[in-house]
Amino acid sequence: MPHASFPASRLRRTRAAAWSRALVAETVLTPSDLIWPLFLCEGRDVAEPIAALPGVSRHSVDRLPDLARRARALGIPCVALFPNTPANLRTADAREAFNADNLICCAVAAIKAAAPDLGVLTDVALDPYTADGHDGITDTAGHVLNDVTSDILVAQALVQAAAGADIVAPSDMMG
Repeated sequence: MPHASFPASRLRRTRAAAWSRALVAETVLTPSDLIWPLFLCEGRDVAEPIAALPGVSRHSVDRLPDLARRARALGIPCVALFPNTPANLRTADAREAFNADNLICCAVAAIKAAAPDLGVLTDVALDPYTADGHDGITDTAGHVLNDVTSDILVAQALVQAAAGADIVAPSDMMG
């Protein structure tokens, strides 16, 4: 049987080495690749469903130790925390964001006490803390005050780090 003369050599991937097999292998996703988002609220023994996220709830700080231990048991290495700050604590200057006893900082402490080896990621953003829900501090004309906002974001990141956050993740969009 005749064979084509072109190409003279028919190259194929070699999969003799483990590194080359891993390089071309299908994607494998396991719990160890995940970060579990936890949404927080004030109160005691609260698991408040979030209508916009079916199957997801906001949790009070006292419920977090059990959730942290569950994350570890499932092989999830890290949780990300997102607060629902009560309206009475939301201000034009977002001062609750850099309160060392705020919801996020208390949540970090509770999680670290229950599961010290679990990674904790905190969100550096002002929208949960400003009265208008904006990510930046604004003047009376509605213009974002970049320097003021940046200073508050730094203060927020510092209290989160001091509380024990392993990853301080800025997501703030000042507009």
